[in-house]
Amino acid sequence: MTSKVTYIGELRTSSIHLRSGNEIITDAPVDNNGLGQAFSPTDTVATGLASCMLTMMGIKARDMDVDLINAVAEVTKHMAEAPRRISRIDIALRLPSNCTEKQRKILEHTARTCPVLLSLHTDIKKQITFHWDL
Repeated sequence: MTSKVTYIGELRTSSIHLRSGNEIITDAPVDNNGLGQAFSPTDTVATGLASCMLTMMGIKARDMDVDLINAVAEVTKHMAEAPRRISRIDIALRLPSNCTEKQRKILEHTARTCPVLLSLHTDIKKQITFHWDL
């Protein structure tokens, strides 16, 4: 088992990562009857995509002796109605400019083939941009 998720009331959940004991609290968003005081479940999906992209890029960068420390992913999630679902995820990656053009292409390919991206439904539009300006 990977995690244990408990409904704690008031449209909130507590998710415990069993190996580490780390906790994530989710709250329903304001536009769906919640208080919006924490990540919503759909926020965690979009954020998980960005985390996966940066993690996979970090693994590849380490193999190429490239430092991606302080790289940032800016995430915007868009929702659709009827049925309510994620319709689009925009991710702007801001990355260090210390890479060659070849390294950038390798890292961009790595991000675009991360496990979370490949696991998301094809109906979800994904707008991924890379800014090599840090």
